[in-house]
Amino acid sequence: MADVPSRPACWLLKTEPDTFSIDDLRNDGRAPWDGVRNFSARNRLREMEVGELVLVYHSSTRPTGVVGLGRVCRTAYPDPSQFDPKSPYFDPKSSSEAPRWSMIDVEYVSHLPSMVTLDEIKGEPALADMVLLRRARLSVQPVTWPQLRRIVAMGGGTVPELDTAPKKAAGTPAADEPAATKKTATKKTATKKAR
Repeated sequence: MADVPSRPACWLLKTEPDTFSIDDLRNDGRAPWDGVRNFSARNRLREMEVGELVLVYHSSTRPTGVVGLGRVCRTAYPDPSQFDPKSPYFDPKSSSEAPRWSMIDVEYVSHLPSMVTLDEIKGEPALADMVLLRRARLSVQPVTWPQLRRIVAMGGGTVPELDTAPKKAAGTPAADEPAATKKTATKKTATKKAR
């Protein structure tokens, strides 16, 4: 593989699979990654750029671990649930003029053939410096290219070729357009992250 540029970066995003899983992301194709209510995680969301790869990590299950890859397909924009008094993610301190919470859109890339569990990550010396092992509860974390490549290899997958100048996908809303959030009887959007 050719040398990887400093951008795009790599990330790890946590999700609770009983609320929104890698299978849901595959079925939807792309989804808003909403419901993040931790300032450090929010700040990381705001750093993300279109085209950056993400490791999708299933949390709040047994075992926990990395199950697949996604790609950022829309940069950070205000999470509309913060303005909805009926939402569990409503924030009365937030306003449309000064929104406190952001979300991104993520598109599906691939499943890993096998989950890379947290125990396997802990046991791999090349991954000893991962943020996951120091700030385990953080739902949005930076990942280095060597870490991403190692985890994908451990799961039997391959890292997709990089598109360092991603094109706007057909139907992709502009950054200032409001997001359409999904409403279903049993599934929510990616509103499941460990906060």
